[in-house]
Amino acid sequence: MSEIETPAAASPYAALSSEALQRKLVARDKTIEVLKRRLMQEAVSGKDSPYAILEQNLSLQQVVARKTEELETERHELQRALEELRLTQAQLLQAQKMESVGQLAAGIAHEINTPTQYVMDNVGFIQTASGTLLGLVDKAVGLAEVARPLLPEAEAMVEFDATLKRARLDFLRRQIPGALDESLEGLGHISRIVAAMKEFSHPSGGEKEPVDMRELIATTLTVARNEWKYVAEVETRFADDLPSLPCQRDMIGQVVLNLVVNAAHAIAGTLREGVRDKGRIEISAACRGDAMEIRVCDDGSGIPIGIRDRIFDPFFTTKAVGKGTGQGLAIAYSTVVDKHQGEIFCESEEGVGSCFVVRLPLDGGAGRST
Repeated sequence: MSEIETPAAASPYAALSSEALQRKLVARDKTIEVLKRRLMQEAVSGKDSPYAILEQNLSLQQVVARKTEELETERHELQRALEELRLTQAQLLQAQKMESVGQLAAGIAHEINTPTQYVMDNVGFIQTASGTLLGLVDKAVGLAEVARPLLPEAEAMVEFDATLKRARLDFLRRQIPGALDESLEGLGHISRIVAAMKEFSHPSGGEKEPVDMRELIATTLTVARNEWKYVAEVETRFADDLPSLPCQRDMIGQVVLNLVVNAAHAIAGTLREGVRDKGRIEISAACRGDAMEIRVCDDGSGIPIGIRDRIFDPFFTTKAVGKGTGQGLAIAYSTVVDKHQGEIFCESEEGVGSCFVVRLPLDGGAGRST
């Protein structure tokens, strides 16, 4: 009878294998526990363990990231503060310059106004007197015509005829009235320029007052005439019911001046002799809700899309070096938005033209945040 391996015979081997495996597992768990305790002890004691180093590196990375973010934020704040400081400095310089120019212009206007007035008075007197004298000369010529047959050889008659011939009386009679009219017209133009300069340079003292925008725009166009008269025809359109606008007169006048000069320069770059001799500038003013809207439009080259969002930035200019400071539109923006609680923006189509829109509150910005 052969031996048959029974479960009882296999049991000791199986039991031994299970015990060996159990011992190995227990030994592994002990090793893990020892390692964990060592890692914890090293982390607590601050030793340069891999765990501590890893934790330190992670912590250091977080600190560096946080500090980098803080430094970047501070850099942006400093950059913004620097830009604001530069703009403020430019505005102060511009204000001081305008104040000095205003005082100088007012003084010059006063000095010019006095002699202009008495020259106008004298030319007016000469115009009246010349009419009287020409009438007297006509009477004398008529009398000579009557006397000539009676005294043909008289010395006085001969001398009179010679003098009359040299005088070219017909020419003088035609030219003198026209020359006097042109002189009075020119003196009147000087007088209007002087009055406009006095009005434009009059300081507001930082106080808002009711201003007739029709008169302010007309005055500004007179002052800026030399900038636009050679490159554009100017047209103005005002609403019939246009009320007075509470504002700082000198500052809003400067805004309109900057926009008109900007329009003239935009047109000048598009003129071609024999093709396009002059452009067109249109200035309008009308009420829109609780604000007055002033539009200065031109048919110049327009503004490229890529720079439209930068035109009001301080010191930004597309003009050649020495041709522009980049302050005109930035100061206009600050004057309208910061000092009058209004808004200014530009509508433009490249190759067609631009239109700058200024909206100023009819209540002078009362109750609005600055």
